[in-house]
Amino acid sequence: MSGLTGLIAGLALALGPAGAVQQTPPPPDPADWWSPKIARPPSEVEPLYGRRLAKGERPILIDRGVEPLLYRLWGLQPLQSQILRKDELILEVWARPAGDVRQAVVRLTLRDDGRAFVQARAGLGCCAPEIGRRVDINAELDRTSAEALRSVSADPAWSQPRSVIVDYGGGAVSALCVDGVSWDVSLLVFGQARHLRRACDDAEVGSIARILATALGPTIGRDPRFDAIFPRGSDFSRQASAYAALIQSGGRLIPSENSGPQASTPPPPPSPAVPAGAPRP
Repeated sequence: MSGLTGLIAGLALALGPAGAVQQTPPPPDPADWWSPKIARPPSEVEPLYGRRLAKGERPILIDRGVEPLLYRLWGLQPLQSQILRKDELILEVWARPAGDVRQAVVRLTLRDDGRAFVQARAGLGCCAPEIGRRVDINAELDRTSAEALRSVSADPAWSQPRSVIVDYGGGAVSALCVDGVSWDVSLLVFGQARHLRRACDDAEVGSIARILATALGPTIGRDPRFDAIFPRGSDFSRQASAYAALIQSGGRLIPSENSGPQASTPPPPPSPAVPAGAPRP
C-alpha cells in the first residue's frame, strides 16, 4: 500500500497543479559555452583593444622580453601581441626586488589620439601557478603625464647596451643583487622595440633614472598596496647622482657578456599630439 501511495505522489508531482506533464528542459548546447557575448572593455583596461595587423604589417620583434604566458598570469595582453600605429608608444617596466617574491609591472600606453593610460600590477610571484595577492591598477593619465611619456623615447639611455656592468675606471665588476631592485624596461614604438636590463647597482639604475621616474610617477599614489613595494616612490635622485658621479670620475657602463645587440638606432619620438578633429600631417 505504501508503494502505491508513493507512486501516486510521484505522478502528482510530474503532472503539476494543472495536471499537465512537466517537460524536462533540454540539456545546454556545449557549443554555446564557447560563444559568450564579450563586451568591449574600457580603454583603461585595454587601450589598444581590437587591433589587427593591416596588410603588409608585421609584428614588432621583441628579443629577450617577458614570455607571453607570464603576461596572462598578470592580467595583461602580451607585449608581443600589441600593435602600434605611427605616433604611438608603450613603455613597460618590471621591478624585481632582491630577496623578495614581490614583483611589479607598469605599462604606459600612448595612443595616436593623444590619450595615455597606465596598467600596473603588483603581486607575489612565488609558490603557486597564479600570481598571489595581485593588485591591479587601470587608469587614464592626465595631460601632463601623457606629454612626459611622449618624450621618453628621446632619452639617451635607449642608446646604451641592453645589459651592462659598471667600470669604475679600474675594471668592471658585475653587480650582485643582495638588496635593492633589479629593473627591466622596454620601449615599443611603431615598428621598433628596445629593451634594457639593469641590476640593483645605483650607477646602473641611475642610467635609466628618468625612464623609471616617468613610469612610476603617474602610478604611485593610486593604490597604497602597490606603493608599499616602492618605499621611495618615484624618487631616483640617489641613483641618478651615482651615475653622474661615475661618468664624471671617468667610469662607464660596458656591455655584459649576455648583453646582445640592440637596434642600430634608438626609436624616434612620437609626433606632437594632434587635437581631436584636426587633420593629420
